[in-house]
Amino acid sequence: MKTAIGVLASLILIAVVSVIVVLHRNPGSISLPVLGPECVVGAEGEVTMDLTQMANAATIAAVGVRRDMPEQAVVVALATALQESKLENLDGGDRDSVGLFQQRPSKGWGTVEQIKDPRYAAGKFYTALKKVKGWENMRVTDAAQKVQRSAYPNAYEKWADEARVLTSALLGKSTGSVACRVTGTPALRGAAAASAVMAGLKLDWGKKLGSTSPEAAGLTVSVSNASSGWRYAHWLVSHASATGLERVRFADLEWHAQDGKWQQVTTAGDHDSSRVVAEVFA
Repeated sequence: MKTAIGVLASLILIAVVSVIVVLHRNPGSISLPVLGPECVVGAEGEVTMDLTQMANAATIAAVGVRRDMPEQAVVVALATALQESKLENLDGGDRDSVGLFQQRPSKGWGTVEQIKDPRYAAGKFYTALKKVKGWENMRVTDAAQKVQRSAYPNAYEKWADEARVLTSALLGKSTGSVACRVTGTPALRGAAAASAVMAGLKLDWGKKLGSTSPEAAGLTVSVSNASSGWRYAHWLVSHASATGLERVRFADLEWHAQDGKWQQVTTAGDHDSSRVVAEVFA
């Protein structure tokens, strides 16, 4: 046993030394992986996930708001998607199940192409949930099961706490609580990035979206209160990876893609609680 541990320790040491040597000889030639989660959501609890999961969670929450669904509906939807797909937009699953909620074309949820659209899938889930009599007073897992009819009816409950944390943040009930670190080359830049941000906002929020104004380096969204401001700010951070966002600012806080943290705005003139400012990579 001691011999095996010694061999393993030696191999690890050799690997570490090799990386150091290569970096010394070729500075900047290797991009080491970022350790830890890409997104941390902290709102009376903490949830960690990757950038794709975070974007899907933000879309599910936005569709719920757009459809005037209560907070508990968003909790149920997120707990369901966490159980069914871990918030990944899956190409397949059990039998003909696809997407975030593992909905089945053969059961009338829509075509494969439709179900693979997170907005469509979330909308169909909310429509089905709304038809469940008394769902508001049910446990999360019971409400979810009425829609999903899973072989594991109690499985959704284990995600209830995580879903509540996500919901609190994504509905704007907490401040600066979605923090995602986006590294590497931006997916988009300049006008293309700004257009992608605007398009995503309109698709997710629809008529619930406040008035937007294009800016030279991005866009702004007008808000009526702090809650709506943080809804949009957290949505923007959640979708930053795919849209080329570099900075988001609201009230006295701002987020930067590369460090992934919300920090105090240092310039007094930049404190603004009437609009959310999104800036893209140039």
